[in-house]
Amino acid sequence: MTAAAALDRRGALAAAGALALAAATGPAAHATPGVPRRMRTLHIAGDSTAAQKYADAAPETGWGMALPFFLHQGLHVANHAVNGRSSKSFLDEGRLAAILKLIEPGDFLLVQFGHNDEKKNDPARYTEPWSTYRTCLRQYVDGARAHGARPVLLTSVERRKFAADGTALPTHGEYPAAMRALAGQTGTPLLDIQALSLALWQRLGAEETKKYFNWTATEQDNTHFNPPGAIAVARQVARRLRDQRLLAPRDLRRLDDTIPESWITWPAAP
Repeated sequence: MTAAAALDRRGALAAAGALALAAATGPAAHATPGVPRRMRTLHIAGDSTAAQKYADAAPETGWGMALPFFLHQGLHVANHAVNGRSSKSFLDEGRLAAILKLIEPGDFLLVQFGHNDEKKNDPARYTEPWSTYRTCLRQYVDGARAHGARPVLLTSVERRKFAADGTALPTHGEYPAAMRALAGQTGTPLLDIQALSLALWQRLGAEETKKYFNWTATEQDNTHFNPPGAIAVARQVARRLRDQRLLAPRDLRRLDDTIPESWITWPAAP
């Protein structure tokens, strides 16, 4: 199997698992006297840095796998992120449409794309930051709002890249700025995970950050996370949801606690 075919297979399996999980906890009764309110769901639309990983990919870990550790009971994560997708290809494959069939009033749609939008040699995924990227992102924003849900834009988490003097370097070009501009234009909440993660990698330094990325005996991956990295990014996401009052303090837990790596598990592929 080629690397591209393996990527597509893993992406398809992750998507199937996410949709099944969302359906299983999906449309429940709205609040009525004497009937418990349904769980609010945080739907994630994104790429491999957020996606669910399975046993064949361990120890690679998407930050969406760790986000539930920081949420109290009553909040559910439906992770629809898929390896290798851009804001454009996710749309073209009908993945946003599938989410919108499940999403309910009061839910959230967390949208993180950019890594694969940058691939100029791939017309199926490439978007130009100030035009097609923003046009695609607008469909996520408008789709969530049309269903009474709350869209939240997340700038792409940073890769591990350092200059010779130890300075952590940004790698996403104009895409974070384009997303920030769209958030301001549309009044959409923005979690600036690109800036937050870049600052975190700078504090940790070039050597220590290797413990947060998928560095193994056979692979030196500066894009995808292992359990500590996924937990660190998920913690940033949870804190910003609190700081921007998208979630109340009572909705969150363990924001300052150590999360054991053993809490991350990789199920068998569905």
